[in-house]
Amino acid sequence: MSLQHQIGALSGTPITSDSGSMTGDPTSATVSASALRRSPEASLRCSVEKQASDTDRVSPSPPTSPVTRPDLTAACQAFLSEEVAVREYHGGAQYKEKGVPVYVMMPLDSVTMGNGVNRMKAMSASMHALRSAGVEGVMMDVWWGLVERDVPGVYNWGGYVELMELAKKHGLKVQAVMSFHQCGGNVGDSCTIPLPKWVVEEMDKDPDLAYTDQWERRNYECLSLGCDSLPVLKGRTPVQCYSDYIRAFKDKFQHLIGDTIVEIQVGMGPAGELRYPSYPEQNGTWKFPGIGAFQCYDKYMISSLKAAAEGIGKPRWGKTGPTDAGHYNKWPEDTDFFRKEGRGWNGPYGEFFLTWYSQLLLDHGERILSSAKAIFENTGVKFSVKVAGIHWHYGTRSHAPELTAGYYNTRFRDGYLPIAQMLARHGAIFNFTCIEMRDHEQPQDALCAPEKLVRQVALATRKAGVPLAGENALPRYDNYAHEQILRASSLNLDGDGEQGEMCAFTYLRMNPDLFQEENWRRFVGFVKKMKEGKDGNRCREQVAEHLVQEAAVALMH
Repeated sequence: MSLQHQIGALSGTPITSDSGSMTGDPTSATVSASALRRSPEASLRCSVEKQASDTDRVSPSPPTSPVTRPDLTAACQAFLSEEVAVREYHGGAQYKEKGVPVYVMMPLDSVTMGNGVNRMKAMSASMHALRSAGVEGVMMDVWWGLVERDVPGVYNWGGYVELMELAKKHGLKVQAVMSFHQCGGNVGDSCTIPLPKWVVEEMDKDPDLAYTDQWERRNYECLSLGCDSLPVLKGRTPVQCYSDYIRAFKDKFQHLIGDTIVEIQVGMGPAGELRYPSYPEQNGTWKFPGIGAFQCYDKYMISSLKAAAEGIGKPRWGKTGPTDAGHYNKWPEDTDFFRKEGRGWNGPYGEFFLTWYSQLLLDHGERILSSAKAIFENTGVKFSVKVAGIHWHYGTRSHAPELTAGYYNTRFRDGYLPIAQMLARHGAIFNFTCIEMRDHEQPQDALCAPEKLVRQVALATRKAGVPLAGENALPRYDNYAHEQILRASSLNLDGDGEQGEMCAFTYLRMNPDLFQEENWRRFVGFVKKMKEGKDGNRCREQVAEHLVQEAAVALMH
């Protein structure tokens, strides 16, 4: 079966050639290795080099919807159309890599509920294609609800073993996400993977283990941080459960740690992000661009609030959270707490509450990171934490949606510097979303400002000395979005001339649309530009002829 045909299997749709024959038909091949061998461009213009540690990388996604024909000849043509600088020579005999490596998110359901790989042949074909396109590696959700599903302390790594070995086979690096949240209910969630059964059972017995809003609506996406250190899960604390899971992962994949598996992203909350589930889409609770709602009304968080209030001699402030902060879909000026001229968020009580609320989130991150880092000490693995790009109502004074999510960021206070400083203490990467967005593309009546938000975060990470990585928040395949990512990843803030680039970018997400001919062509060009980086004065090297031949073979088989 040809590579093109296998990727077509992602959608369950036969793929025909230009002549109308099936891609399995020998007459359908559009590129031949011999033709590439004769091409002067193959030997003169390509400047991609192959090596064991810096190969072109791939990540697949087993799509389920029909797609148009994914003409992957674009991948090979891209090799022949531009010069690609892969390395920069730095005096003597050493080379230093430049540019921003691109990873691709694998599909959420890469591993089935039966602990197998979803469409293994299509997965392998996709990885091969992405490798040929110059992708560095893949990001993979390692779902708590699949691995430790039935019995606490019993881990089934089925599916993940095969995927990790597949990534190694194709020369791909892996960013492994320790996903301690439910899949389903967030933007882009295409499947449902609940928390482990035994965790759900405990939450049914004690609903206060779930985040709770002021109307006593429970959110079962993940455990409330209010019980982080309490033995509420059959004798273990949630943090102990997370640590045991991470340790079991390390023990299982020890032989790949530091080589294939190069980064651990530690899940910290809903969608894996360090935040409160303040804007849940499930059941239509929240709709963009609503301000969301505080999630601090379970008994464990109220107990913490009470103690904090008593500690400053204001016991009345500890009885409950704000009661005048509006509903999920309100706007700031609709509420007494968030309105610009009000004394809620910017008054003494507001400052007390928001400090407490945001500090609990920082402490939560600190606890989990401390434990995870100790497990992987001296392995060479990097750690990262994902922070949400909440860009709506950014132009207001209160930044209400950020406040309800736990980021104490207002017009008068930098809420991202404390997060960056916490990550700096653990040598972790600050992973941020909405990198592809431009201010004018968003609803201006909601004062959206993703570009300004990204700039603020970049400045905070620079000040804290933390590496910054990026993701696109929504699937985009157009050059306009790619250009914005390239611009943002350069970290040339206001043209200040300071050197620096994002340490990595993760592309959302592998799906059938990516393999459509024009989307794929644009994507390959985007990956190459990211790898070039912003320094154009590089040593150009010709590509080995066998790499071009390998690209042709990869496209035909």
